Amino acid sequence: MKKDFKSWHENKSNIQEAKERPFFHEREIWFVSIGLNIGFEEDGKGETFLRPVLILKKFNNESFWGVPITRRLKNNQYYFPFKMGERGMNSLILSQLRLMDI
Repeated sequence: MKKDFKSWHENKSNIQEAKERPFFHEREIWFVSIGLNIGFEEDGKGETFLRPVLILKKFNNESFWGVPITRRLKNNQYYFPFKMGERGMNSLILSQLRLMDI
């Protein structure tokens, strides 16, 4: 499947120009535009390339360590399964931990 990097770059420009910045805390789950990535990094989905992300460690009002969440369950050291509300089981993709910026 060919990735549409042009669409992501246009979306990224709109995100950069956004005036409002959300106020977030550690241990919260937010939908973050993590984009379209090269290689095996987790991609966002939909028109705005969103993916749920656990805010693991907040460094300041704009940057944090985030761990992407998936519904895919794997039994290995890089996936941490957990139940999120009524939606059933999900996994934190520990190998995809990264510094993110709001």
